[in-house]
Amino acid sequence: MKKKKNLRLQDPHLEREREQYEHPLPSREFILQILAEQGAPVSDEELLQLLHIETHEEDLFARRLRAMERDGQIMRNRKGAICVVDKLDLVKGKVQGHPDGFGFLIPEDGSPDMFLSEKEMHKVLHGDIVMVRQSGVDRRGRPEAKIVEVLERANSRVVGRLYEEHGIHYVVAENRRISQDILVASGGTGDAKAGQVVILEILKHPDKHAQPIGRIVQVLGNYADPGMEIEIALRKHDLPHEFPKDAEKQARRFAPEVRPEDWAGREDIRNLPLVTIDGETARDFDDAVYCAPEKGGYRLVVAIADVSHYVQTNDALDREAILRGNSVYFPRRVIPMLPEELSNGLCSLNPKVDRLCMVCDMHISSSGDIGKYRFYPSVMYSNARLTYTQVAEMLAQPDGELAGKNAAIVPHLQHLYELFQKLLKARAKRGAIDFETVETQMIFTDQGKIERIVPVIRNDAHKLIEECMLAANVCAAGYLHEHQHTVLYRIHEGPTPEKLEALREFMKEFGLQLGGGAEPQASDYSRLLKSIKGRPDHGLLQTVMLRSLRQAKYEPENVGHFGLGYEAYTHFTSPIRRYPDLLVHRAIKAVLHGRQYKPARKWSELGAHCSMTERRADDATRDVEAWLKCFYMRDHLGSVFTGSVSSVTSFGMFVSLDDLYVEGLVHISELGKDYFHFDATKHQLLGERTGQRYRLGDRVQVRVVKVDMESTKIDFVLHEEAAEPGRPAAPKAAKKPARGKKHRG
Repeated sequence: MKKKKNLRLQDPHLEREREQYEHPLPSREFILQILAEQGAPVSDEELLQLLHIETHEEDLFARRLRAMERDGQIMRNRKGAICVVDKLDLVKGKVQGHPDGFGFLIPEDGSPDMFLSEKEMHKVLHGDIVMVRQSGVDRRGRPEAKIVEVLERANSRVVGRLYEEHGIHYVVAENRRISQDILVASGGTGDAKAGQVVILEILKHPDKHAQPIGRIVQVLGNYADPGMEIEIALRKHDLPHEFPKDAEKQARRFAPEVRPEDWAGREDIRNLPLVTIDGETARDFDDAVYCAPEKGGYRLVVAIADVSHYVQTNDALDREAILRGNSVYFPRRVIPMLPEELSNGLCSLNPKVDRLCMVCDMHISSSGDIGKYRFYPSVMYSNARLTYTQVAEMLAQPDGELAGKNAAIVPHLQHLYELFQKLLKARAKRGAIDFETVETQMIFTDQGKIERIVPVIRNDAHKLIEECMLAANVCAAGYLHEHQHTVLYRIHEGPTPEKLEALREFMKEFGLQLGGGAEPQASDYSRLLKSIKGRPDHGLLQTVMLRSLRQAKYEPENVGHFGLGYEAYTHFTSPIRRYPDLLVHRAIKAVLHGRQYKPARKWSELGAHCSMTERRADDATRDVEAWLKCFYMRDHLGSVFTGSVSSVTSFGMFVSLDDLYVEGLVHISELGKDYFHFDATKHQLLGERTGQRYRLGDRVQVRVVKVDMESTKIDFVLHEEAAEPGRPAAPKAAKKPARGKKHRG
């Protein structure tokens, strides 16, 4: 027994376990070491003896083993013996389903994705965490895997539409990556009727022998009900949309106005004529600005709502804010990160009331360079709530009627505009990339359906505020970097070597070259953009350049912001609607008080989570917009439009319509009597016999031939190939959507 006892005392992490637990157990690392040393699977009894686990410790030890199983460190064979996963050549990862029935394993260790056949996908649903073993290579040369064990089920509830065939009810998930129909248990339909949108609770998960089974727990309504597209998106993307009672209770406890005790330790800047400048429909005002000339340049004051005063680390509001990560802006509806009492009330910099804020007070030189700056908590008073349209009008017509009504404010707006011109020059000198993109806005009828889609014209007022916010964000990053305080940087990396090579190959065809060698800078992109301005193929070339860049994300490790040309950049200016900004405020306050801020989770985890919630919000809003556009396009079946090829794929090309800002697919089978081959590098489809080429940015005329509400897809045919004008009937709402179409994304 003495030998066994000594073995446990050899655990190199014993002191760490003693610090963390009153009754320390062998560490995970030591358990794995002992298991590996045995050279074969080990039974529970053998492991208990090896590690001298006492009887009173067995339950806790069993719990640790179960946690190690969940994390994919160990697993049990058919005889129940414990195996070290690394010894079995198993790979842990997340299942990513495809609408056509097959799927992929996305390995946790970052190794290449592995193909999962339709047969393997019958055992799991999209999002499940599994262990797999490589079983071979598929016909495309990809590693193919077999599922060994399901570690974690991702779906407990699914939103979808209810169908009935021959007395059997089943639900088709709105998330097309869940390609299996889910059977409804006998008596599990409740009051739901075929064709309705429902929430189904999964009672039995799929395995190789049986489909998943569930019961309906909520009926959301009919598919075409106003607002249903948002209700579906909220549940499909697991967006938290109802505040828990403890968060609501905390929000209601706040007084509606700033209290005298809240003034402690704050500077009073209510004498500054600060104003907010936002869009017409905005209700949460994060930022207010003020500018005045001073020696050698300008003083710029950016005041940001002090959300961190009201939302404390790990309180009820903070826990919910972490879950949400950000506010989500759907057409006609907002899912806020914080309850309205704060987001539209106490934290919003509404006009003519005192508000708590965090200030970035900067001196910017006459050449647009940021000099000295400081941060401080303050109390402010917004003199006016202005819109971009109003500011643009007052700047353009300083003697006009609107400027006359706001005579006291106009000089300060003019100072802001002067500073904006300086900041623009500094931006150009820095080499920031300035892509010209068109944003759109949906105009709705009283019934909540699209009346028309219009482009949003970005005027100088939009750009003016953007430059002010960029300046404050840069200062926040610089301040925290200087004081060596960890924070979530907003990072944007340059192109991968593969994308860079593809971009250069593409540009060669046009006699163009991207400078910078193996590591181009933003200024190299900017120079190339300037050189193609005014060309008829400008849109094509810009799109290819844009797609060569990586997605911005949040990380505690600063690698700079490639697109903006900053060595360090973070988000400080929107704490009402973005959690990373709230963390930045807390970090700045900690530095001001000579402390280090410690968040509720690890910085790296928060960065990954906030990046995920940002993508989740984008995906959800895209889904809603796609549904609304499909509903809108049902009135345009048979109509002919002009548009540009916005994307080229192996199964066809997507075309964006000029006047409607709607995108649809021209399937490869509709391109003509030829074999068309896809060239990803050249972004084109090329006809083998005819030499006919369809490339990104090409101008085409198309006819709308089909609108599928279930899959939110719109099909076009080329006008030259289209049949005589007609008006095909829209598909019936309760018809089961077809599975396995290659063009479904």
